[in-house]
Amino acid sequence: MEKQFNVFEEEIEECCSNPITGFFRDGFCHTDNLDQGLHVVCAYITEDFLEFSKSRGNDLSTPRDEFNFPGLKEGDHWCVCAERWKEAYENDKAPKIYLRRTNKKSIKIIDLEVLKKYAIDLD
Repeated sequence: MEKQFNVFEEEIEECCSNPITGFFRDGFCHTDNLDQGLHVVCAYITEDFLEFSKSRGNDLSTPRDEFNFPGLKEGDHWCVCAERWKEAYENDKAPKIYLRRTNKKSIKIIDLEVLKKYAIDLD
């Protein structure tokens, strides 16, 4: 896989390894053409976001043993779909994010200034 970068054009940092996240389950918000959902935004998961996502048909809180998925809880970090994060933002349910862990491909869908307003890791 080619090197991927965050929104600052720096090498992307790991989002989370416990639980292991990412489209490739490598801990990073890496993506490629197979990633139809564009799992590129490293979010600090909240109960509000989990409930919102579930109401949209994507239950991230229920464990799924067949996928080795423990289920998410508030406080976890997870590479979420850019479109879902944007939809949550438009409905006042967007979680905070880690920009240094968020893939630069996210700014094709979400304005960088919006992402910055939700950033946990800006100095």
